[in-house]
Amino acid sequence: MKNLLFTLLINLFPAQQSWTLKDCLDYALTNHPLIKQATVNIQKNDRQISASKGVLLPSVEAAVNHSYSFGSSINQSNNQREALNTQYDQLVAQANIQLFNWKNYLNISLSKLNKNTNTYKLKQTQNEVQLNVIQTFFVYQNSKSWLDVLETQISGIEEQIKRTEKEVEIGNRSKSDIYDIKANLGTLQEQWVSAKNQRDLAKINLLNAVSITEDSIDFIMNKEEVLSEEDFSGSDFTNKLVENNPAYKTVVAEMSAQQKRVAIEKSAYLPTLNGNYSWSTFYNKSLGRSNITTVNFSDQFAQNKNQSVFFGLSIPIFNQFQIKNNVEIAKLNVINSNYDKELIINDLTKTINSIKAQFTNAQEKYHLLDLNFENQKLSFQKSEEKYKEGLMDAYTFFIVRNNWLQANYNLINSKNDVIQQMELLKILKDGL
Repeated sequence: MKNLLFTLLINLFPAQQSWTLKDCLDYALTNHPLIKQATVNIQKNDRQISASKGVLLPSVEAAVNHSYSFGSSINQSNNQREALNTQYDQLVAQANIQLFNWKNYLNISLSKLNKNTNTYKLKQTQNEVQLNVIQTFFVYQNSKSWLDVLETQISGIEEQIKRTEKEVEIGNRSKSDIYDIKANLGTLQEQWVSAKNQRDLAKINLLNAVSITEDSIDFIMNKEEVLSEEDFSGSDFTNKLVENNPAYKTVVAEMSAQQKRVAIEKSAYLPTLNGNYSWSTFYNKSLGRSNITTVNFSDQFAQNKNQSVFFGLSIPIFNQFQIKNNVEIAKLNVINSNYDKELIINDLTKTINSIKAQFTNAQEKYHLLDLNFENQKLSFQKSEEKYKEGLMDAYTFFIVRNNWLQANYNLINSKNDVIQQMELLKILKDGL
């Protein structure tokens, strides 16, 4: 239903949508192809479990055979071989069952372990998609904010040029001020082109992360976002996040599956017990021999009925070292999965510690910028008054104005950085 709602919104209101980060995450979790693939893999595991259980049941089959024989054959009336053309019809029904094969039971356990692994892989994929959406979302927001700063600067300078030209006309300023301002305008316009390209590429990457092909959405920040404090003082904070992470749970589940595969390969050393039940009958008719009496169809089918029951015990004695080698390969796979676990722990520890460090530094930077923001604002206002009174030249005012706008951008960018690290931590802490 959520998928349908998003699709209808895109089709009906392509130019009116504004999505926050939450909207992006909700859509990606429902529609991203990687998540859909991971979901299908779990459904496949359900089928594999059913298939593994089905092996424990007997297989039943029926066959009807119709054949002609020309030349030497058995005469049914005297049970002698002679030159005889015959028609032969047979009806067979049989059931086969493996009464004991330990591998079948182990395969059921392995199928369930594989489902657990793919369940964790689904959660891992969801986390990876969400982390990518968060990162690309804030890259886009920061690039958009920088473009807004440059557009504000350019708009202000254009107004400054008009005002300065009037002052030059009445002799309050020298003409060189206009040249200085226009030179700065050219530099800003070059930066604006680069910033616009950066913003457009950031939006393309964000649309790709959310899995949307149509550029019909305006991605905006949630204005009600509240900055929170995080406590990293706990000695086991990182360990808890690592052990709770689906990537870690996936590799642990895969280790269990690899160990189960060792048991499956070892089961080939054990004997297997098979059973078979068969029922059959046939009809035989001589062709082209009128002097031979043929028993009618129904009587032959009643007389020629046959039943058989078979039990067989198969004991492996020598398999050209194939079982031994398969067991050793399975054991090596267990060792490899242990190394995979170590790699996952290292990567997750690095990621979590990096987010902790970035969150702490971004939070500290934001508080400093926030405290200094009013001073920057007052400095700009005083400089603007001096410029209007002719007490400050155009170039110096340009520098002050740029510093003020840069301070605005730095504050927004710093706040975005804090919020980004908060959102990343939310994903990593999910389920704690």
